[in-house]
Amino acid sequence: MKYLIVVDMQKDFIMGSLGTQEAQAILPEVIEKVRNYEGEILFTKDTHTPDYLNTQEGRNLPVKHCIIHEEGWEFSDELETLVQEKGAKVYHKPTFGSVELAAELKEENDKTAIEEIELCGLCTDICVISNALLLKAYMPEVPIKVDAGCCAGVTPESHRQALETMKMCQVLVTNDKESCR
Repeated sequence: MKYLIVVDMQKDFIMGSLGTQEAQAILPEVIEKVRNYEGEILFTKDTHTPDYLNTQEGRNLPVKHCIIHEEGWEFSDELETLVQEKGAKVYHKPTFGSVELAAELKEENDKTAIEEIELCGLCTDICVISNALLLKAYMPEVPIKVDAGCCAGVTPESHRQALETMKMCQVLVTNDKESCR
């Protein structure tokens, strides 16, 4: 079985309180990837409560975002439609990496070897890298891939740095263009 994990492609990260032009630019590519992917598709959803600013993350990043049930917490409209059409499972995570996702995939891998896990989404330098490295820690022998062309970081430089870090940790980075986002 092959898996595609779409990380945090939510309105607040695309066009909302933490949105960037780079995130907007990858949206059509991520939609196309999800539409055409042959394998299991999973999504993560950054999920915070209204008291976000009182959390450790909120004190370090004092920008309200992805507050549960608010518009910015939702996926882009096109991706929400694909979540429904594909029957994709969505993992709500209160922090950067989803331990639940990694644990469930490890359990699946223990039953039936997973062929590969590919990640795309936002932000390369925070949640994509956190999930990629969690998955690598839980399943060191499963190939973990990241599609750089379907990821965007907080800044283009931090995106590139995260890709280099993942390469050093034996995560295969594909679609690694010179003009990375």
